[in-house]
Amino acid sequence: MPAENEYSLQDLADLTEVTPRTIRYYVAQGLLSSPEGAGPGTRYSEGHLVRLRLIRQLQREHLPLAEIRARIAGLDDEAITELLEAPTAAGVNESAVDYIRAVLGGGVAPGQMQAPAPMPGPSLLRRMALPDMPAAAAPDAPSTAPSSIPDRSQWDRISLAPDIELHIRRPLSRLQNKRVDRLLAIARQLLEEDQS
Repeated sequence: MPAENEYSLQDLADLTEVTPRTIRYYVAQGLLSSPEGAGPGTRYSEGHLVRLRLIRQLQREHLPLAEIRARIAGLDDEAITELLEAPTAAGVNESAVDYIRAVLGGGVAPGQMQAPAPMPGPSLLRRMALPDMPAAAAPDAPSTAPSSIPDRSQWDRISLAPDIELHIRRPLSRLQNKRVDRLLAIARQLLEEDQS
C-alpha cells in the first residue's frame, strides 16, 4: 500500500473503485491534475483521491462530466474534502425516474404515482452551485447559465455543405449537446430546401 499519502495508479483505482483507464481519462479531460512522475513510478496524491471520490459522488447525482469539471475547477483539495465530509440529504441516491421527475418540475402522467417530496437538507449539488448561478436556482436542473470553458477542450468541425462548416468546442453539457443537435437538424433542413 502507499506511503505518505502517495498512491500508485492501481492503489488509487482500488480505493475509488474506478478503473486505471478511467483515471487516465479524467487526467486527459482535465478533471484531475497530472500525477507526479511517469511510467511505473507515477504517484498520485491525496488530492487525486478526494477529487476522484467527489467526481464519483457527483456522477451518482446524475451530473455530466462537463458540468463536474466546471464545478470543481476552482476548488482546492481542502474545499473538496469539506464537500465530501458534509452531510447530504437522505434522498440523494434516488432512482433515475425520480430524478427525471424532479428535473421536469415534478409533473407526472395521469395514473402514475406522485413523485416523493424532496428530503430536507442540501444535496451535494446544491452545496456546489456555480458562483454565477442564482441561489434560488436548482443546481439539479439543467442550467442555462454559461459555464466556464475547460482548460482541456477540443474543437469539432462539422461540415454542413461544401463551403459551410460549424465549429464546436467540446466537451459540452447534455443540454448544450441537445441544442447543437437541434441546430444541426435545422441547418441541414434549410440547406436542403435551398438546393431544391
